[in-house]
Amino acid sequence: MGNPNPHAVGAFEGVDIPSYDAIINCIHCGLCLPHCPTYVVTGLESSSPRGRIRLIKSVADGDLPMTKKFAEEMDFCLDCQACETACPAGVKYGSLVEAARAQIFQQGHEPWIRSLNKRIFLSWFFRQPSRLHVLARILRLVERSGLQSFLQRVGVVGLFSSALQKAQGLSPPISSRFSSEMLPEVLTPPGSVRRRVGFLTGCIMDVAYADVNMDTVDLLLKSGCEVVTPRGQGCCGSVQAHNGDPVTARLLAKENILVFERQDLDAIVMNSAGCGAYMKEYGHVFQGDSEWSERAAGVARRVKDITEFLDEIGFQPSEQSPYVRGKRVTYHDACHLVHTQKISEQPRRLLKSIRGLEYVELPEASWCCGSAGIYNVTRYDDSMKFLRRKIEHIKEARPDVIVTGNPGCMVQIQHGLREAGIKAELVHTATFLRRACEA
Repeated sequence: MGNPNPHAVGAFEGVDIPSYDAIINCIHCGLCLPHCPTYVVTGLESSSPRGRIRLIKSVADGDLPMTKKFAEEMDFCLDCQACETACPAGVKYGSLVEAARAQIFQQGHEPWIRSLNKRIFLSWFFRQPSRLHVLARILRLVERSGLQSFLQRVGVVGLFSSALQKAQGLSPPISSRFSSEMLPEVLTPPGSVRRRVGFLTGCIMDVAYADVNMDTVDLLLKSGCEVVTPRGQGCCGSVQAHNGDPVTARLLAKENILVFERQDLDAIVMNSAGCGAYMKEYGHVFQGDSEWSERAAGVARRVKDITEFLDEIGFQPSEQSPYVRGKRVTYHDACHLVHTQKISEQPRRLLKSIRGLEYVELPEASWCCGSAGIYNVTRYDDSMKFLRRKIEHIKEARPDVIVTGNPGCMVQIQHGLREAGIKAELVHTATFLRRACEA
């Protein structure tokens, strides 16, 4: 790796861009290539991690102008970070591609409709929970009135965007009540308190997967944890950071740092792989900031995925649960859990500890399903290529239940199961473990 480029501008300032010698080593190495979904699909060097790094290096040094080809390659990347897991040199590819996307967004080099959608939804609606809640209530009304189905049948959305027309089937149902409305600020378990933990309700998890949030809190209470859901928390900033808007991401991160640092917590528990990955990087995000660096790192050190946390404290499910008895269960690795957070064995240990089920490993369990944040919305056709590969492996495994730990993966894989006519149940890890506690 090279030192941060002194000539880089904008979003590339302070980014650890590999030197040309390091890039040459990448070219000779190539261990990342078979792990990169976009390279496997296209066979093009420019769609590989090392090809994109070379493009980023050239743009950052001013040797190559910001072009449509450059913007297209950065957008085509899933940012699954499987290349980071494969890389023996430890190249932080995710930081590079996200910095590149920030440059593209700031300089207006992406399609205007995509830029507008990002500014409206990611930078405005997700900026405050109250705004997101208003949007979610409108969507819930449209969904339950039958209007959504009608619009899908007649293809009204397609008049404005063919991509959005195709992606309508990816919309998760909005919860009847949001978890942030149901959870008190502090919940104390029966008996003695083993840990005091914070809980992030999140954005999509709060409004579309409120049941998963409630299952997560229930697991924590059953494990002897006092659960603090601080008022004033909001979006963690991950979806903005991954899609080229680091300014909004940092603002959101600061708000959550302020909220969670006030609490005396043993851990901050997450149930969304992308959110947990980004909050664990808060220290890196504010590196060099004299006011926020230590505070951000302090919060980041306490962030734990729910499976990571339960595995650490020795969680034991019921041995008599009728829900799991006789079921064939498999597990899909969310990219930002397995590649970014390096959490893979913990959820498997938890699942395998449950008596009465048959655990079967999913072929290519860590291969990206194509969700990748908002990738399946902005690049629906490309995302389906990766989803089809995932669905074929699910057919091979023949599970009764598919378990995973990220809302985006749940939306994407559920869409694939529905399209393929597969009847397997898809559940979040927290929900499966909570049900496994029922005698």
